[in-house]
Order: sequence, then C-alpha cells, then structure tokens
Amino acid sequence: MKCQRFLSVPIIAVFLLLGFVYYITIFIFIKDWAGLQTSAGLLNALIFTLLLCLCVFSFSVAVAADPGHVPSAYVPDVEDDSGGASSDQELKKAAERRQCDKCSAYKPPRAHHCKVCRRCVLRMDHHCLWINNCVGHWNYKAFFLLVFYATSGSIYSMWLSFHLLSIKQKILWTGSFYRVHGLHFVFCGTVVLALSLILGTLLGWHIYLIIHNMTTIEYHEGIRAAWLAKKSGLSYRHPFDVGVYKNISLVLGSNMLTWLCPTAISHLKDGTSFPTIRHTS
Repeated sequence: MKCQRFLSVPIIAVFLLLGFVYYITIFIFIKDWAGLQTSAGLLNALIFTLLLCLCVFSFSVAVAADPGHVPSAYVPDVEDDSGGASSDQELKKAAERRQCDKCSAYKPPRAHHCKVCRRCVLRMDHHCLWINNCVGHWNYKAFFLLVFYATSGSIYSMWLSFHLLSIKQKILWTGSFYRVHGLHFVFCGTVVLALSLILGTLLGWHIYLIIHNMTTIEYHEGIRAAWLAKKSGLSYRHPFDVGVYKNISLVLGSNMLTWLCPTAISHLKDGTSFPTIRHTS
C-alpha cells in the first residue's frame, strides 16, 4: 500500500524535477564555475548532493508514512469538551460536535475528514497532491523538512547560478559562450529562481503555522472565529498556541539535535489530545 503511493504522476514528476535540478546544478553551474576536479567544485557538489539526499529522504517519509488514523475505540472526553457541564443535554451536544458525519464515528480534536483519503486524519493540515498523501500528525514534520531542504537546495543552486553569471557576465551575452550555453543557462537559472520563490514562500508559511501551533485548516477556521469574537466584543486566541518554543517543540521535538531528522518523532503523542492554553495557564 505504501509503495503504491509512489506510483503516481505528481510523485514521478517531483523525482524528475529533483533530477533535473541536480543535473543543472552539478554539471552546469558548478562545472562551469569551478570544475568538478577542483576542491571548491568538489566541496560544493558534495554539499548540494547532501541537501538533495536529505530532501529525497524527507520526501519518501512524507509519502510513505501514515498521517494518522483515528483509533477505532476512540471516545471523546465530553465532560472536558463541555467545560465541566453535567447535564445530559449539554454532554450530548458536546459529543455530537465531535462526530464525523461521513465516517459515522467520533473524531479527536484537530482531526478532520479528508474527502480524498475518505477517512478522518489526526491533526490534518491538508491533502497534498505532490506527496499523494495527507499531511497530518505523523508525517507533518517530514513534510516540513521536505520543504525546508528543497528550499535550501533551490536557494543554494540559485546562488551558484548567480555566482557563475557574475564570472561569465563579460562573455555571456556575446561570442560563442552565448551561442552554445546562453539560452540553456538562462532557462536553468529561471527554473531555480522560480523554485526558490515558490518553495521559500511555502516554507515561510509553515514556519508561521508552527510558531503559532496551527494547521492550514485551523488558520482558516481561526479567521472566522476571530471575526465572530470581535463582533461580540471579545478577543480570540488560537487555543493550541501555548508559546513559541513549546509550539516548535511539539512539532520538531524538544531535542534540537533531532529537529532536522524527519524520522525523529518519538516526542509525538497518540494524536488524540493536545495541550491547550487552559492546560498551560
């Protein structure tokens, strides 16, 4: 089942794109700049190869990992949901708020039903076409590191292309270099520039979400909640925002040495409960 996720057009396209960027970075940018036989060229080639390997590893984990399914025996703590209410009617309403109409089962806090996967996913962020999988509780860290390493590699490749351009600028637009390499170089540089901008924006977005301990779904839900609170003369704060460092450690782990490892997820709980402002105040 996990291997079948790799057999999709978007995932194959991602691998082809990674191979293309690796080729132009090593065999065009670095080779034309310093050569692959020099210490500078070899060092930069090794650094970029390491970034690509980490990117592929994170990508594979994000694709293969189960984002998180709701345990079949899960039952919500309706007394906690109802704020300590004791009447049967209030407890019943609290339980109904936690039911998924499509799955006909209870769902934990932050879980949402994915219409593509056809099941509820723990701490669902979104369904990602490019990994052919949901981004949820168990693979969000791998997805974030995928974006981080892909952005780092794209920016590194873009820096190499600009560095090469600064060296070749006197002969790039005239003479044989332009006729043989010019258009090819401009196309490759445009590709890595576009990737850097797109991936950089996505990375910035998910850094914002991690700092505030939000998912993409919760961000959009929070906009409406904040509007309703303001309309009522109240202030709104995301209930799972427990402080910047705590928010980061809940996603990446408490040990900073393991932050950049996509499989270091021993810090994650079962995904059916999360600390809130009320629990930390």
